[in-house]
Amino acid sequence: MTMPFDAMTDTPDEALLVLYANGDKAAAKALVMRLTPRVLGYATRLLNDRTEAEDVAQDAMLRLWKIAPEWRQGEAKVTTWLYQVVTNLCTDRLRKKRGVALDAIAEPADGRASVAEDLIAAERAEALNAALARLPGRQRQAVVLRHLEGATNPEIAQVLEISIEAVESLTARGKRTLKTALADRRKDLGFSDD
Repeated sequence: MTMPFDAMTDTPDEALLVLYANGDKAAAKALVMRLTPRVLGYATRLLNDRTEAEDVAQDAMLRLWKIAPEWRQGEAKVTTWLYQVVTNLCTDRLRKKRGVALDAIAEPADGRASVAEDLIAAERAEALNAALARLPGRQRQAVVLRHLEGATNPEIAQVLEISIEAVESLTARGKRTLKTALADRRKDLGFSDD
């Protein structure tokens, strides 16, 4: 039986995946609308390249659809599995691009009219993305998952296939490095010392 799309907003990801595997197109739509922006944001932050991130997000979602019929509820969260797939896909792409510095890739232009707040927000995001790009890969993955994607330490440990203690260490070192990297830009980025 197919559930109406509106009724799926509170349905857990795992249940939606099982519904999709049983032919429920509304469940697929609900999962796409819920998970694609998160996956795309994570991949964009890891790769610092929107076009590459879109390819990764599409590939990750296709892999999710392929595994749906074999999905075993209760073994892992869909988001944890999906973040692990995205992490691996991004790592593979970064390995292939080793000769290209990530911060050498230009940010895409925004088509909106420039407003002071938008400029400050864009400059802050650019500074953060540049600082993230300079972090070692595992630190960047842990920091992005924890502080930008909202994943818990146990989820990150599962995604990165490391211990919770290693996650805590990676995120702490990553945060310290980011703080140091951005310290000289506080005033430029519109932060006061109050």
